[in-house]
Amino acid sequence: MNTPTRYPQAAIEADQNVPLIRITRDFRGTPAQLLKAHIDPELFAKWNGPDDLANEIVEWDARSGGSWRYIHRRGDEEYGFRGCFHTVRDDRIVQTFTWEGMPDEVSLETLRFEDLGDGTTRLIGESLCDSFEGRDAWLASGMETGVQQGYDKLEALLPGVEA
Repeated sequence: MNTPTRYPQAAIEADQNVPLIRITRDFRGTPAQLLKAHIDPELFAKWNGPDDLANEIVEWDARSGGSWRYIHRRGDEEYGFRGCFHTVRDDRIVQTFTWEGMPDEVSLETLRFEDLGDGTTRLIGESLCDSFEGRDAWLASGMETGVQQGYDKLEALLPGVEA
């Protein structure tokens, strides 16, 4: 009998055939809790990104056809991100994602919330980048720290999220 793979930390993989980044992580929480933590701007600001950056939500319309923008701050440094929510459903979010420091590089991001049936949910995020160069620059940017620290904060936040 094979034990299913568990992801207590985010697994970050680069697809070899297309300029795609896949991030997989299991959370102790329901798909509804994870969805709410991704679409509620106050909750999102609490967990998104590295520990040493503060979040400011500038615009947030989390519905199919809506848009978003937020800024990460560390002292005098600012990093802006923006995009559009293409689809928001109970089991997935499809959105565009742009770091304003590289405005010509737009990725299409799909987040899926898979109920594992034992009080945990698998989050699978796939970001399809414009090019292999853009994807590789993103991977080399230090994004892993932000993903791991952000998801650790999300894990700690989930027990208090009412969906």
